[in-house]
Order: sequence, then structure tokens, then C-alpha cells
Amino acid sequence: MTYIILAIAIMFISYFFIKGYKNTKLVNIEHKKIENSNLNVPLSWFRVLQLSDLHLENISITPNQLYQELKDQQIDLIAITGDLLDRKKTIPKLASYLEALQKLNPVHGIYVVFGNHDYVLREDDLDQLKALLHEYGCKLLINEHETIEVNGGYMNIIGIDDYSTNHSNIEKSYDGVDKGYRLVLTHDPNIVLSMSDYPFDYLLSGHFHGGQIHWPKPFHLLKMGKLVRMNVVQGLHYQDGKPFYISEGLGQTGVNIRIGSRPEITFHDIQLEVEEKEVKKDTTKAG
Repeated sequence: MTYIILAIAIMFISYFFIKGYKNTKLVNIEHKKIENSNLNVPLSWFRVLQLSDLHLENISITPNQLYQELKDQQIDLIAITGDLLDRKKTIPKLASYLEALQKLNPVHGIYVVFGNHDYVLREDDLDQLKALLHEYGCKLLINEHETIEVNGGYMNIIGIDDYSTNHSNIEKSYDGVDKGYRLVLTHDPNIVLSMSDYPFDYLLSGHFHGGQIHWPKPFHLLKMGKLVRMNVVQGLHYQDGKPFYISEGLGQTGVNIRIGSRPEITFHDIQLEVEEKEVKKDTTKAG
């Protein structure tokens, strides 16, 4: 009887791991619309492609597969919200993924913030990662922001460095932010609980992998902050009435399996205020 029970246990564990590994190849493509409540001004749509938690040591989608999935989409901006990799030997692997993203021709480029795993790298290796991002035209935001003009309006892209490793500085990130939409890019979403004095229109994050092994619940995440204890680990949520999004991420850490979660690619369609003359111009073209 003992051998039978052991055999059944081995079969169950084997199925668990095989199924979990297959799940890492089943990428969800999510689409979110964030509407502007100010209906008294002209508005236009702006599309952000978010990739998070690539964890290139354990990623199950190739650069070409990524490109093929996304090549027919119009993209205004690509946001990578941390945890690209954590080993020096993986840095060259990133180049082919950046090439694939460049081929998508995002109108306003690629923006990146670091996560806790990126900071596992030694300082000289982290510098190598920064240099590679720069080589491929990515804009790395470390507690800073950049303002872009969109159809006569303005978007502030605010990059807050990783909260879980004490690299974040919200005040510095917002220093000089003026008028316009405030899109925050960060890795650890727990930071929203510390932003009551720093308004944002939308915040994009990752970090939790949707639990990665979310069965029956992601108890292993409890040490990762207050949001987890509130059962806020993935998807769209609100803090003080402001929307924030937690991506389930594209790669895995530890064991390369997913149970109760899927790798994720996310399109965020955001409504921006624009100058009326630009809206009329676009309407004429559409007609």
C-alpha cells in the first residue's frame, strides 16, 4: 500500500510540474481601457504596451514569438516595469528582445524602470545592463520623469525606482512635474500606499507574477507587502480613486512553472486631453 501511495504522489507531482511548465507558454494578452472622466475637453486615445518581470533566465516566449504576437498593433509607447534579469550571463540575451521591441516602432519609444531582481546584479554588471538599454534607445528612468507632447497635450512619464529594495524616491521622481497626464512606471505596486501626496492618473507595476503559483492562494507572497495581505496581487485596482495596474509578468522566478496564473502582455488604452485643433484635424482624416 505504501508503494501505491508513493506512486500516486509521484504521478501527481509530475503532472503538477508538467502542467505548470506548459502554462508558462500560454501567454495572456490583456487589453485595458482607462477613460478620462473630464468630458468637457477634447480627448484622444494613447496606447501603452506594458511588459513586466521578463526574468530572462526563465522566459518561455522567444523574441520572434513576441514580435509575431504584437507586430500588427499600433503602439504609442512601450513600458517595461522592472525585473529584466538577475544574472550577468543573461545580459546579452536581452539584446534580441530589445531588437524585437524596436521593430514594433513605438511612436514615443521604450521606457524602463528597474525592479528588485535587477539590483541583484553587481554594480559593474548593472552598468553593463544600463549601457545595453541605452544602446537600443531605451530610456531608463531612475527616480526621474520625462514629459512628451501628444496631440498638443502633455504626458509626464514618471519612473519611480524599486520600492522593495529601498531605491525609490517619490519626491525626486516628481520634481518639476507640471501640467499634463501623470503616468507612473514602477515595479513594486506597494508604493501606491505611500503616494497620497503625489497624484497620478495611472500607475503601472508588476512584481507579484499574479502569485505565479496561485493555488489555492499565493501564501508565499505574504512577506511581499501590505497589498498581498489585502489580496491585491494582479490586475486593475484603485487607490484613493486613482487606477493602478499590476501585471502578472512575462517570465518566472525560482521554479519555471505557473499554476493559477499566466504570463502576461498588456495593452493600456489611455484617454488624454488634447488641443481641440488636433482633434478636428484627426476627425477630418478619419472622414
